[in-house]
Order: sequence, then C-alpha cells, then structure tokens
Amino acid sequence: MPRAGTRTSSLAMLARPRPRRTLPATVVDDTVASAAALLDKWHPDDDSIYSLFLDSTAEEADEFLRAAASLHRSMLFYASGAETTGTKSLHGGGQGLIQAQALLDTAMRRLQLELHLLLDSLPAVLSFHRRDVEDHDYDDDDDDDYNHDDHEDGNISGSGIGLRETCAHLRAVAEAMMAAGYGKEFVSTFKSRRRASVSGTLQRLLGFSPSLQQAQIPKLAWDQVDAKIIQPWLSGARAAFASVFTAERDLCDGVFSGDNGAAFGDAVFAAIADDQATSVLVVAEAAVARARRAPERLFRVLDVHDALAETILPAVVSAFGEKSEVTSRAVSLVMIKVGDAARGIVASFEAAIQKEPSKATVAAGGAVHPLTRYVINYLAFLADYETALTRIFSSNQQEQFPFGSDTSSFSVGGGGGSTSSSSSSSLDLPSSSTLSLASNPIGWLVFILLRKLDAKAGSYKEAALSYLFLANNTHYVAKKAGPGTRLEGVLGEEWAEAQRAKARGYVDVYVRAAWGSKVIRGGEEAVMEAVAMQDRWVAADEEMGNALRAAVRAAVVPAYRLVYRRQGAAARLTPGDVNAMIGGLFGGHAHAHAVASDESVAADRRRTSQQQEVLIRKQKLKNKQQAAGAGHY
Repeated sequence: MPRAGTRTSSLAMLARPRPRRTLPATVVDDTVASAAALLDKWHPDDDSIYSLFLDSTAEEADEFLRAAASLHRSMLFYASGAETTGTKSLHGGGQGLIQAQALLDTAMRRLQLELHLLLDSLPAVLSFHRRDVEDHDYDDDDDDDYNHDDHEDGNISGSGIGLRETCAHLRAVAEAMMAAGYGKEFVSTFKSRRRASVSGTLQRLLGFSPSLQQAQIPKLAWDQVDAKIIQPWLSGARAAFASVFTAERDLCDGVFSGDNGAAFGDAVFAAIADDQATSVLVVAEAAVARARRAPERLFRVLDVHDALAETILPAVVSAFGEKSEVTSRAVSLVMIKVGDAARGIVASFEAAIQKEPSKATVAAGGAVHPLTRYVINYLAFLADYETALTRIFSSNQQEQFPFGSDTSSFSVGGGGGSTSSSSSSSLDLPSSSTLSLASNPIGWLVFILLRKLDAKAGSYKEAALSYLFLANNTHYVAKKAGPGTRLEGVLGEEWAEAQRAKARGYVDVYVRAAWGSKVIRGGEEAVMEAVAMQDRWVAADEEMGNALRAAVRAAVVPAYRLVYRRQGAAARLTPGDVNAMIGGLFGGHAHAHAVASDESVAADRRRTSQQQEVLIRKQKLKNKQQAAGAGHY
C-alpha cells in the first residue's frame, strides 16, 4: 500500500488549481496545426519544381499566404503569454512559440523559393501596358483588352495577362514576407536577380557591356567607334530606356505598391537601374568625345542627339523622375556634351570654308568650284537634322550677321573690267532680316559659302569669266535648294527662287562683259576672238549651258546680222555661221552641228577656212597671254 506521505502529496497536487486552456489558445493551436499540414505539402526542401503560384490553384496559393500570416500572428500570440490563465503558462515562451516560429521560417523559405520561381518565369524583356501597374485590382473585365495567347506551352510571355498575373504574385509574396519581418530577404533577392536580368538584357541589346566598354573607347579608331559602339548604341539605347528601364520601373511599382511599398519601390528601382542607366549614357558621352571636329562625324553626333532628345530623355524622366541623378546626367549629355561636340564641328566646318584661299584655287573655265559641291552636298545631308541643329544652337546664342545686308564690299572684279551694280547680290536672302548660327545654322553656312565664292570670283582676270563663275556656282546652289528638297525647306522657297534669279542675272552680266558692243565695233573679228577666248569656258550643267547659249545668241546674232548687212559680200561669216559657233560653246557641239546643218551651202564651204582662222586667233591669244605672264614674273 502506498505510503501516507506519498498519497497526501498526490492528493495535494490534484487539489491545486491547474491553468486552464482558453478558447483563443485552442484556436491558435488548431491554426498552427493546419499550417503545419499545408507546409508539409509545400515544403521548401522537397525536390518538386512545381510552383505554388504558377502550378496550383489561386485558392491554394491564397490559403498558403493566409497560413503564413496566421503563423506570424500565432507566434506573437504565444510570445505575449495571453493564451493561458493562472500563474504559469504551459506554452508562453515555450513549445508553442518555438513551433510557430519554426513553421513561419519554413513558410518564408517556401516564399523565398517562390520568389525565385516567379522571377525565373519573367521574360528577358518586360513589356507592361502602362495601366497594368496603375490598376492594382486587375479586374477580370479588363482581360479582353489584352492578348489571351500570352500563355504558350505554360510559359509567361513579355506582355499581357501573364506578366500582370506574375507581377500580382510577386506583390503578394512581397507583402507576406514584409509583414512577417522578412522584407530584407525579399528585397535582397529581388534586387540581385533583377540587376542581373537588366544587365544581361542591356548587353544583348547593345552588343557589349556598357560598364566594360567605356574604358575601351579611347583606344579605338573612329571607324571602330562608329561601327562597334555608336551604331549599336543608337538602336540598343533607345530600346533600353524606352522599354527595359521603363518596364523595370513598372515592375517595381507593381510589386512594391501601397503607401509604404512605394518608397521601397523607388529605392529598389534605383538600386537596380541607376548605375546601369548611367553606364549606357556614359558610353555615348565617351563615343561623342571621339568625334572631335571632323565634319563627316557631325552626322553621327546628331544621330546621338536625336536619340537622346526624342526618345531617351523623355523615357529617363518618366522612369527615373525629373530630379534623379540619371536625368541630370542625360540632360547634361544632351545639352552640354553632345551640343558642344556638334557646335565644335560646325565651327570647324565654317572655319574651313573661311580659310579656303580665295585667289589660289579658282575653277578652270568658271566651272562649279569643288568647294561649292562639297559644302552644298554636305549641307543637303545636314538639312535632315535641321531640328536638332536649331535646338543645339538656339541654346548657345552667337553674334548675329545681317542676312539681307549690303554685300557691296564683296563685289567681284578682274581683268580690268568693271562690275555691274547688280553683280554682288548673291548673298541677299529675302524674307529674313537677320541670320546667325542660332537662328539658322545651315543658312549661315550657305551665307559663308556664297561670300567665299564672291571673293574667289574676283580672282579671275577676265570680268566675264568672273560672272560666268558666279552664274555657274549660284545656279548649282539654287538647284540643290530646288522645289521639294530639304534645303529649300530650311532656306525658304523665296530664297531659293531669289538664287535662281541671281543666277540668271549673272548670265546677263556675263553676256554684256564677254560680248557687249564688241560685235558692233569689231564685227566678225570680235566674234571669232570671243569664241576663241571662251572655247574652254564651261557651264555647270546642260541646263545652264542651254541658258548661256540662248542668252549669247539673243544678244549677238541680231547685232551681227546688222554688221553682216553692212559688209555684204566682204563678210566671211554669215549670221548662221555665228549662230553655229555660239552653239559650240559650253559643251554644245552636238547642238552646233544640228544648227549648222540648217545653214546655207555657202556657209558650209567657208567652214574650214573659218575654223582655221579661229585656231590662228586662239594661238595669238595664247601667245599674248604667255607674254603677259612672262612680263609679270
């Protein structure tokens, strides 16, 4: 039989009041048990690759998230000691707390795994509709607005419903982990994975790593910089800022939503994208710096400017904000670095025109000068960048030069001949009062060219040849700025028409200087001498040649007809002969033969003797010029 003391002790223990389990404690215990069963199914250490969010039902995913939240509340409940009454808790700070905390940690590891799976399911290039991230309710009624074929073979594509759902899942995971105190782990994983994804996408778009390429640019020749850096950058950078960074901003906004989440989203996006976006901009900055002041490189610099101004800068402001360092860098690149490079090249181009010797290099026969061809063709291409040039130069005002000013100081002369009062008006630009690099960079360069051509015209010894040179070169410029051309759009229709009128005016002055009253005074001798002198003079093109021959015929043939009538049989040249000889000028030999075939038989018989006499006069003129040159030296 048991001892009395022992029995008494047992009875005393039975008599003591035991702590009683409360109803909330029972509910919490049941909640923990249910969570344990669910976690056993979705345990993070299982070898299964199935995703709770991607491969199960929405109801089961919601149940798991609720279980995780319940475990966190249960842990707090157990830690508070409120689950029991009496002097000592059976579970407070004990087994219940330990079990709840262990289960919560398991749930968080599962969500961490789900985070990896969800991030893996994102496409290489995200493509959100803007309202996808603004409409966090994701109403089912909106689904018809998107492509339901986004799910192909179970994969999530780069746009539409699949991406929206994945973003919603990521947000749910973020909220659950942050609520349980595991926000740091979520953010760390999210940042590292998205940084790697953005970096890989940028490298695929650009064809090189921006951060690594910066150091290589100074070592490359310009052709390599252009082909390997700038051209890939122009397409890749546009896509990077308009798509990659903008979509990354949308993703962060979608995952970190709400009052508290917005601040997280800004910080996370900055950590993911700021330095990578800056590295893309720095590549352009380094590449543009290599352009230096070579005129042919201006077009690439302006390509970079257009990409920045039209696409990249607006996208940067949208994604990074107006006050961000990335936006400041982009603005600096557009307004300062690229702008300075463009202005420097244009200034160098202008200086090259100015430094072209006025007297040392004249075009033989009054032809279009190589400088005219080069500059005008260059400016014709540059006209495609009129908007960019105006934007660049309007921010850097330069001294204005009168556009329609008196240009008599640039009048031409030479050969002892006098110039007409209307000769030096090639620089007039009607309908505009002032011209400067700031107001019209291309117009300014045309003005500089025309002024240089006026100076070059003065280098010819024969006044008539000076005007022929001006006629040819002005005609060439006017034709390049003809109807429908980009240059006409830049310089103005009135200006282009004025240049055509100037070219016609120069033709008239040339005719007066080359022929004038010589025919009346000198008769056929003057005609043959003039033809001999102009034998190697040229026209800008067939159109100008026809205009020149027509103007000469109109002035010379009627005058010579009067001379021919006075001289009668003594005249060796008929008006038809003169007409044919004029037709042979300025490359018009075929036309001359056509005219000559219509003349009289008598004129045909005299052709040989006339040609011989012209040759004799050419030789005399050549001997006279050589003698004059020898006396000069």
